[in-house]
Order: sequence, then C-alpha cells, then structure tokens
Amino acid sequence: MNAAKQIMCNRWFHLVKQYNASSMVFSHGCHKRLFSTSHSRMTVMPAWVIDTYGGNDVLRFTRNASFPILNYPNEVIVQVHAAGLNPIDVSMRGGYGASSLSMKRDPLNLNQKGSEFPLVLGRDVSGVVMECGLDVKYFKEGDEVWAAIPPWKQGSLAEFVCLSANEVSLKPKSLSHSAAAALPYVAATAWSALVNTCGLTLENSAEKRILILGGSGGVGTFAIQMLKAWGGHVTVTCSKDAERLVRGLGADHVVDYSAGPVELALGTLEKFDVILDNVGGDTESWALGLLKPWSGAKYVTLVTPFLQNTDLLGVADGMMQTGITVASKALKHLCKGVHYRWGFFIPNGAALDDISEMVDAGKIRAVVEAEFPFSQVPQAFQKVEEGHARGKTVVQVIGGGGDHAGR
Repeated sequence: MNAAKQIMCNRWFHLVKQYNASSMVFSHGCHKRLFSTSHSRMTVMPAWVIDTYGGNDVLRFTRNASFPILNYPNEVIVQVHAAGLNPIDVSMRGGYGASSLSMKRDPLNLNQKGSEFPLVLGRDVSGVVMECGLDVKYFKEGDEVWAAIPPWKQGSLAEFVCLSANEVSLKPKSLSHSAAAALPYVAATAWSALVNTCGLTLENSAEKRILILGGSGGVGTFAIQMLKAWGGHVTVTCSKDAERLVRGLGADHVVDYSAGPVELALGTLEKFDVILDNVGGDTESWALGLLKPWSGAKYVTLVTPFLQNTDLLGVADGMMQTGITVASKALKHLCKGVHYRWGFFIPNGAALDDISEMVDAGKIRAVVEAEFPFSQVPQAFQKVEEGHARGKTVVQVIGGGGDHAGR
C-alpha cells in the first residue's frame, strides 16, 4: 500500500509541474511538500548558440534559447554563474566530432540531420542548483556546484544547463564561480588520463618521474599541481615565457621547446615512468623512447584521431580504423617494453569531489589567463583559438554583461 501511495505521489508531482502552478502544497498519504514550479513556467533563456558549423561568425546571441527540462529523475538544473572555454569548444564550433556526437545524442537515428542545432557550447560550469530530479539525494536547491559537461550535451554558455547528478560536484568553498569554472573539464581529462589510464594515485605517485609535454595549458597546469600534491617528480615542456608559470605550480624541471630540438634536451635526462602528451603531432615518433623500458612505463596522448576518423569515414568505418590504429601502435610499443595509450575526457563527479578537497586544502589553484563578460563570448573564443594558452579562458554569465549581450 505504501508503494502504491508513493507512485501516486510521484504521478501527482509531474502533473503539478505540467500545469505550471506557481506553488501548491500536496498531501496524499505522504509527507506534505511545497512544490515551487516558477522555473517550469520559463520556456526560454539567454544563451550563445550556433545554428551551423563554422568560424567565429556563427556564434549568435539569443534570448529565446530553449529552457532545459529534467528528462530523467537523476538530473539537476544548474543556474550558470561562470563558464570555462576549452580548445574542444573551438573545434566543436567548426564541426569536429559531429558524427560521433550526433550518434551519442540520437543512437537510434530518429532525428533529422542537424537536429543538434541550435547548439550551446561550453564544457565547464560553476553555478547554483535550481531544481533536482526525484532520485537526486546528494544535492539540493541552492547548492553551489561545478561540473564538466560532456560534449554531446548542451553547454554552459547559457543561463541554465541540465546535467546528470553523477557529473556534478559541490564547488570548492575557497573558489569564486569564475575561478571554479576554470577547472572541471581539464581536471576530469587529466584525471582520466593519469588515474584511470596510467594508474597513478596518491599512494603510488611518490618518486615517480612524469613528463608533461605541453604543460602551460589548462590540462598541463592542473596535472602539474595534482602530481606534485601526490609526491611525483614532474618535468614539463613549454616555451620560455611560460617557464615562470609552470615552476610556480611546482614543476621540478622545465625544458624550453623553442630553444632547439626538445627531444634532444629530454634525451639527456633520466628516463620517465609516465608521459602525458598534450601536443600530439610527431611527438609519438620520439617520446616513447624516453620511457623506462620493461618497467610498466606508460605514454598517454590526449591528441587522438578518433573523432576525426568518424567525421571523415563515418561512425562504423571510423571506429574500425581507430581500433586498428590504436591496437597496432600499442602492440608495436609493447614489444619494446613500454605501454602506448590514448586518453579521453570522461565526466566524473566523484573525481571532482576529491579535487575539490585538494583545492580547499590549498594544493591546487585555478589558473585563469583571461576573463570575459557574457556579452563578449566571440572574443573569448578568439582568445582560445589563438592558442599558446597560459591557463584557462573564463566567461562570467551572471554579472558578466549578459543583459547587454547582442544589443
């Protein structure tokens, strides 16, 4: 009987939301609960969207973007206070990964091509929980949270965003929203590569030698701090003008890639246990020779052809080509006594919980290179597109000139 009453409560809950009642108290054999549906009356919101893939000119400000709704009971709606931009946002603006991401959004291929538009970009969010699904127990309305948004979902360059509770974590108390928005995506990416793929942890990182190729960007600046907090010995490659930044974050040794062939300079050093490659290109041809052979040493690159393959060859053929490529490279290097891996972003609210504790303990800080108001999102994209990052680019959504955007 109690179960039947609970089901009835849940059905009435959805019915109340559907009728957009401003507020009502409901009691039907269960505890009274005040339902506030003021947000459900909202059907549109301000956002920056794209309606087609292309350059910076495809970015469009609108006050009529669709307001997100809770489709599953484990979801939350977050009011965005600040959003972080990453190189993948620039790539996605140009259509990178469109085939794979469309399959993820619509696995049964029920929608027409282009159904993802208007598309909201932005992978980092820091904000406040405004509404929780019925199964959400860890968060409540008013909680300050941060999250890394999967690329197949609508992004954070909007007033509100809908996320799975598993992707969300309580924001570090010591950070402002703008600072917090600089960390989630790069933190989740670095965590996936170094922890999930390379197996590094607080317990086993001490005295390990780690090389980070391209250490002054978002992933690199985060990885330096996390690895140093875990006791690792960190060597970084970057340009001369970024040396002060990475040393300030804890890097033990810095190699200036602009001073000459970086592989020659690195070759004079003691070999490494782990290499994290943020650069790609021809680094694979020499980087694995810097690993300690036959000791479980691992090379992981974040620059992979997976999405490019599916864009060029289609999902099925692209995935097959990707599988052949990674398998052949892994086998080739395994014969030489080292491990070759690809690293990918994986949304991970639980990892962000651990990272939040490290931030509040003073072990990790946000590295923000540039901050833009909401009215200047195209300029923020231009900044990221220029490359040579020295940290993250952040957009203030609340209090960031949103009322004037597009005017």
